[in-house]
Amino acid sequence: MPRALESGQLSGHCGLRIWLNGERPVAIDPLRTSGPINIGGGSRLGRKVLGYRKRARRVLGEDMRRREFISVLSGAAAMVWPITARAQQPAKMKRIAIVSPATKVSDMTANSGYRFYRHFFDELSRLGYVEGQNFVVERYSGEGRTEHYADLARDVVNTHPDLIFSISTRLALNFKAATTTIPIVATTADPIALGLVSSLARPGGNITGVSVDAGIEVLAKRLALLLEATSKLSNARFLVSQLNWEGVVGATAREASRRAGISLAGEPMSSFNEQEYQRVFNSMEHERVDGILVSDEAEQYTYRRLLVELAAKTRIPAIYAYREHVELGGLMAYSFDNGELARGSARQIAEILKGANPGDMPFRQATTFKLVINVKTAKALGLEMPSALLLRADEVIE
Repeated sequence: MPRALESGQLSGHCGLRIWLNGERPVAIDPLRTSGPINIGGGSRLGRKVLGYRKRARRVLGEDMRRREFISVLSGAAAMVWPITARAQQPAKMKRIAIVSPATKVSDMTANSGYRFYRHFFDELSRLGYVEGQNFVVERYSGEGRTEHYADLARDVVNTHPDLIFSISTRLALNFKAATTTIPIVATTADPIALGLVSSLARPGGNITGVSVDAGIEVLAKRLALLLEATSKLSNARFLVSQLNWEGVVGATAREASRRAGISLAGEPMSSFNEQEYQRVFNSMEHERVDGILVSDEAEQYTYRRLLVELAAKTRIPAIYAYREHVELGGLMAYSFDNGELARGSARQIAEILKGANPGDMPFRQATTFKLVINVKTAKALGLEMPSALLLRADEVIE
């Protein structure tokens, strides 16, 4: 009779070690052993061994099948995971290049003191575009150096943004020369007269935008208002960039002054910076200029505080294209809505980011202009504002 029967681990499988009447134990692997097991020592032990082998194979077989299933499932998961991971990756964020002719990059934000940019980013957010979440903004400034605008435009185009927002007529012309493929939204003067587009309804190409210029009538209106406020203009100046004075804008201003019966000469600026503003105001003070028509160029907005201070220092009445000048102490403005300009540009940008073709989008024009007068400044200049003019004003700042 066998003295002992015990189970153990053999070659990684369940096995039997059998002692037969003091003989050296015989090792049996029930998974690898097939056929009858000839142990000797009686059939009852043989039947036990055979029964154990069947049970072991059944249990281990089930275990192996579970392992194979888990292995297959893991392999399937491994094959599915990269696909799932790719599907869950966020879409590539759009890149917008905002290019100002003179505004500091740090001021071109939603939280800056610039009303234009606050309205612009607020409107984009309302339309579902939040900076840093689903689009990226790259900001550029020309720093008022007009001679470098063309180089700046080429540099921006070489970064291949998804869209360019140009806040300047001259920059828009530079961008038109630099790219025919990247969508451009621009704020400009008269885009047709300047050769930027051939039609307001269907600009064509890759450019659309908003115009702040309603034509010669607006310049004539500003000159007429300045004349009414001062009672006489015998030596007026048009404060404008050299390029615009020599081009369509200057020609329009000269025609407007002719219609208004006002003597108007140009005071062209070679660039926009503090030194150049100081130079032209010193020149106008020396020449006893009695009135200034300030152009609607974006640089004039950037330097609005300096411009107002110099006009007050030299005691020269001026009319502006932006109400913000009057809020800072300027005499008067016949102004478009700068906030609506920003919101309109944001709406165009949102449409293009969604797939619209800028060439099919109408180039919009400012249609509402408001007269704003600062009576405190008028008194400081020794001007008695006519009652009729004050009554026509949309806003009077005391």
